[in-house]
This record gives sequence, structure tokens and C-alpha cells, in this order.
Amino acid sequence: MLSILLAVAWLSSGLVGATEPAAVKPEPEMAPAPSKPPGAASEAKPPGKAHPPGNGSSSAKARALPKLPPTLTGKDGAPMVLVPAGEFTMGSEQGDDDEQPVHRVFLDSFYLDTFEVTNGQFAKFVAAIQSEPPWGFADQETPVVRADQPVRWVNWLEATGYCLWAGKRLPSEAEWEKAARGTDGRVYPWGNEPPTPIHAVFGLKEGAETVSPIGNRDKGMSPYGVHDLAGNLYEWVADWYDEAVYTPLPTSNPRGPAAGATKVQRGGSYINSPYRLRSSFRTKGDPTEHDPNVGFRCAHDAPTLP
Repeated sequence: MLSILLAVAWLSSGLVGATEPAAVKPEPEMAPAPSKPPGAASEAKPPGKAHPPGNGSSSAKARALPKLPPTLTGKDGAPMVLVPAGEFTMGSEQGDDDEQPVHRVFLDSFYLDTFEVTNGQFAKFVAAIQSEPPWGFADQETPVVRADQPVRWVNWLEATGYCLWAGKRLPSEAEWEKAARGTDGRVYPWGNEPPTPIHAVFGLKEGAETVSPIGNRDKGMSPYGVHDLAGNLYEWVADWYDEAVYTPLPTSNPRGPAAGATKVQRGGSYINSPYRLRSSFRTKGDPTEHDPNVGFRCAHDAPTLP
């Protein structure tokens, strides 16, 4: 069963000559959760979508439309937060060449997992599809003793397979960056000040107790209430890597190249310096390779309101 899911992921990623990686349109059973993430209330509206106040019936109808819930719970039990539609600034003039030029991007509303997928959650996926666990996850102890730590040693195909199983998808590179830095162009998810151990897990040596359980770095949350978008583990996103993908400038819901050799990773990890923890920093990895400092989280399209 895992091989089937991975085959679907491989085909949807553009390796068979598709013009664009297919966007997964799952229909998960999601229930509203009560809390509201900080900073999720206001966003810039897309150009041409604003309407002046008046007494017209269309304006009244627009004001009467129900709002999207600020949080949801996915089929896998993971909490998700809303990233509202609007523009944000993508890239950095102070970063590497592949972070330039800085440009404005519009994204539709979407939901993103509040935390990285954990060992405990991934173990349920493996059991549900009756598959062998991925390399580095077969000791039978990790899912129990370290259930609340983010799963690692998972390649891009397995990450995509999990998200498909959960009725979700991997976030696009642009979605990940907006969820991390908001609309004010901040350097890190929490702001512009350099990271400290209360913000993120970083600057450690391989082999020690390096990976932190999810949700214990509240000071490092993004404007939308997303945890661990800097440090702990790099995170797979859906897009193929291209160092020149920002030229020509994509302006609306960019999805990256149609094909490539490596997939984008974002966010830095426990072994990295603050430079790689910046929300605009881009790196890449072989989608078939397993690494100890790479994990993932899932996204989901916001429902279309009537």
C-alpha cells in the first residue's frame, strides 16, 4: 500500500512530464477547534477584490458571508491554523542569490499543521497501510518512547504519502514562507531579533539529544501560531528546487517548476546556524534520500465558501 501512495506522489510531482505538480484536492473530515492563533485576524485583500461601502445588495451579501474558522483538526488528529488570503513579501536581499529578487506574492487561504508530524502520528500511518516503516524508523521504540518528537529519516515521497493518507498535501514553498514570516517581512517567525534557545533548536552537534518534542518553543511561534518553523528539523515542501525560480516573478499561488532533480527544504535544523533559520532561506534534497535532520508538516486548501 505504501508503494501505491508513493507512486501517486511520484507521478503528481511532475516526473512524468506534467506541466505543473498536481495539486492534491483532498476532502478530509475536519472539525473546528476553539482557539484562535495570534495574528491570524487581518490580511491584505488581493488587488481588485475590495469593494467600497454602500447599500448595494452585493456588498451586503459579501459582508454576510461566513468567516473561515481560525483553526481546524485534521483527520490525523493534528491541529491546523488558518493562513488567510492576501499578499506577502517573499525572498530577501540580505540572503543568498536564490532568495532574490524580493517580490510580492498573493496566496489563497490555506491551513497548515500547527506542529511537525510526530513519530506517534507517522506510526499510525505505517500501521494503517500495513507497510514497513521507512529506514531509520524501524526500532519499534521510537513511536512509543518519543511519540511527541517530530518524525525524521522520512524522505519526500514518504512525507507526501502521509499527507495523502491524512487527506492533506505538502505545502508549497510560498505557503510555507508566508506561514513563517507573515505579511510584515520579518526575518524569523518570531520577528527580526536573532534566535536564542527559547526561540528554536539550533547550533547543536549530531549524536546528542538533538530533536525537541513539538510545541515547547512558544517564543518561536509564527504570526499565525505555527510552531517550529525555524530549527529542530528542516521541512519538505511540495516544490521542485530551482535557484532562479523567482525570475520571472510569480505573483499568484506559485507552485514552483514542473520538474527537477531535488525538492525544496525549509526552516533550518538543530545542527544549523541562525543564518539558515531565516524564513526566506532555501535549500534542497534528493526526494528519495533519508536524512536525520529533515521532517515535514502538511497543509490543506481552505474550503470554498458559498
